[in-house]
Amino acid sequence: MAPQQLSLPELAAKIATEGPVKHEPTKRRIRGRVGGRWLFDTTEAEYVWEHPNYPLFYVPLRALQAGDGKVSQDKPDPRGFWVGTLDAGEAKQIEVAGFDKGPLSGLVKIPPKSIDAWYAEDEQVLGPHPRDPYKRIECLPSTREVRIEVDGVEIARGTDNVFLYETGLRPRYYLLSTAVRDWSLLRDSDTTTFCPYKGQASYYHLQVGKRVIQDAVWYYQYPVPESAAVQSRLCFYNEKVDVFIDGKKEDN
Repeated sequence: MAPQQLSLPELAAKIATEGPVKHEPTKRRIRGRVGGRWLFDTTEAEYVWEHPNYPLFYVPLRALQAGDGKVSQDKPDPRGFWVGTLDAGEAKQIEVAGFDKGPLSGLVKIPPKSIDAWYAEDEQVLGPHPRDPYKRIECLPSTREVRIEVDGVEIARGTDNVFLYETGLRPRYYLLSTAVRDWSLLRDSDTTTFCPYKGQASYYHLQVGKRVIQDAVWYYQYPVPESAAVQSRLCFYNEKVDVFIDGKKEDN
């Protein structure tokens, strides 16, 4: 289930009164950049789980004060937080929230998409959040037959597959492109997404008869090293198609 979307002041108020799900030091060098300016460079950031799904990096206020940006604490709140502005230069103003009481005292929440790039050590963080240190992926080769159908039409069938297991999520099945029975059913999509554990995904739509299923298939042309086994393989969105494993249909 996707986390509830709150405004930054609403989120800060919720965390200040209820606390985060959990938090802990990252021990990593965390940096953030807008254009050519480094807004912060710190080894004292923390993982903060605002919800159980995944963590974000929260940055010490003193790291922002030492960086190339300027922080103003515009709206203090007696509940132990403030909402302010990070002046990132180039006419870019970023709304941020900081905490001066409680377990996150001294830390600042910067919306991840508001800056151009985050780095953990020297690796750029892909996607909207860093990797959860308590989650992992496992790519296992499998000769179990995977068959994909839509409305009774067979789309793909393969026995040279990679099963990808990701902590807390359902298995995903990656097939060779040659497993597709009729490539005329696949339509290019402009959609791209980023996964911290796998890399940048590209998509295809599926058209079966008059029915078009948007972004029903994805693939990683250049996956991160941990997911190299699924490079260029096709994964059919389990929830949008019918998946049969050794002849047994999965629940959607």
